[in-house]
Amino acid sequence: MSIDPIDLTSRLVRCPSVTPEEGGAIQLLEGLLSEAGFSCFRADRGGIANLVARWGEKGAARTFGFNGHTDVVPTGDEALWSNAPFGAQIRDGWLYGRGATDMKSGVAAFVTAAIDLVRSAPPDGAILITITGDEEADATDGTTAILDWMADNGEAMSVCLVGEPTCPEVIGDTIKIGRRGSMSAFIRAKGVQGHSAYPHRAKNPVAAMARLMDRLASHKLDDGTEHFDPSTLAVTTIDAGNPATNVIPAACSGTVNIRFNDTHTSDDLTAWIEREVAMITKETGVEISVKIKVSGESFLTPPGDLSALVARAVTAEAGVTPVLSTSGGTSDARFIKSHCPVVEFGLVGRTMHQVDERVEVAQITTLTRIYRRILQDYFA
Repeated sequence: MSIDPIDLTSRLVRCPSVTPEEGGAIQLLEGLLSEAGFSCFRADRGGIANLVARWGEKGAARTFGFNGHTDVVPTGDEALWSNAPFGAQIRDGWLYGRGATDMKSGVAAFVTAAIDLVRSAPPDGAILITITGDEEADATDGTTAILDWMADNGEAMSVCLVGEPTCPEVIGDTIKIGRRGSMSAFIRAKGVQGHSAYPHRAKNPVAAMARLMDRLASHKLDDGTEHFDPSTLAVTTIDAGNPATNVIPAACSGTVNIRFNDTHTSDDLTAWIEREVAMITKETGVEISVKIKVSGESFLTPPGDLSALVARAVTAEAGVTPVLSTSGGTSDARFIKSHCPVVEFGLVGRTMHQVDERVEVAQITTLTRIYRRILQDYFA
């Protein structure tokens, strides 16, 4: 019996799987895939549900991988939604609900495509489906846990497609072949509190922080590369927590976020920030410390067989010639890139994380056809 990807999307949306809650989504998929003949394994870690499902022999010469997530961001104020966030209501050709776009529709599409292929035309090779419940949070126990489990159990993908929403305008317009790196610097300046009328008796951490932030934000990181836009640094907060106008505070904190291309690594950017911190400390006498959190390094899957395979399927099924892009934020492809070649392709993502998140029903059907053709062509 065939699976309806629209119905499966609806069933997944009805699962309240706000990170780290599984909400029934992983269990639902595990049951469907097991029934279709996939060998299913759990790679749970740290209270996060993770699923690995394989059709075919382990260690097959050709193993096509799909990766996705069923966890979603919080709904926010549910009173602002025109439909219940986990109701999966279909209205005027759109399916509403948290996760409808990001990315339960993508998961439903590649699960449906994979089951359809193995039932109708079993391929010469294997299909490996990996689904995590920890993509929207810190991602420490999600796809990384799956990859660790795969390494321990001799599972491997030859190539992988991540089903995240990638298209800005129409389905098929964009394939992601890489992503910028992301890192944040949490900066703390410790001075000496004093009266604002006698600034010479204090050491002003706010002034030191402002000087440092200006140097960081004014610095041109690079001009971009062949496949990447220029790297960016954004000052996201400066806070002294000081309600008084006549007091120089004792401390001030600030944060910057950097999205960087393949000109840089997080290590060289960290070294640059630390040099700037040391210089401002020397100039002002204010003690400044910094802590770095790296969300992911930049990576690129150079245009080649995998991106061409996906592009041909997109053109055949959607009538669109996709562009190859590295724009946007981070995704779990940043972990998979060290395991095998990886690209991302999915729906139009305009409403993801918004109130009244929704997906055009027709897009789910089109995406399923595209994934089905990708598998068919890969194993041809």
